[in-house]
Amino acid sequence: MTKREFLAYCLETYGTEADYPFEADFETAALRHASTRKWYAVVMRVSRKKFGADGGEMIDVVNLKQPLELLGSFGKAEGVYPAYHMNKLHWISVLLPDAPDDVVKFLVNASYEATRDHKKRKKV
Repeated sequence: MTKREFLAYCLETYGTEADYPFEADFETAALRHASTRKWYAVVMRVSRKKFGADGGEMIDVVNLKQPLELLGSFGKAEGVYPAYHMNKLHWISVLLPDAPDDVVKFLVNASYEATRDHKKRKKV
């Protein structure tokens, strides 16, 4: 999956557009919940070296928050690693060119749910 495809999926599925929260950085895109502004995904350009590969090819990587019960399940999936530059207890990194599209979609859906507002609304 490409960055463009990933961002299109998030727009179509959740109605969220990427924003670029870091001044003078037009590569790193954050995807947030409209109501809380919490991030559910962060897309970055990162060297494959950060994930133990030879060579310095820059690739698109998305960091996703995962519920604790899912973290162990995808630790060995193709293209899925402990989070780069985030809390490794709660976040994973998915190498977009390497991970299967269905895995990417499943993991972003889990991240969206894990970060949404879970407050119970009072009935009137």
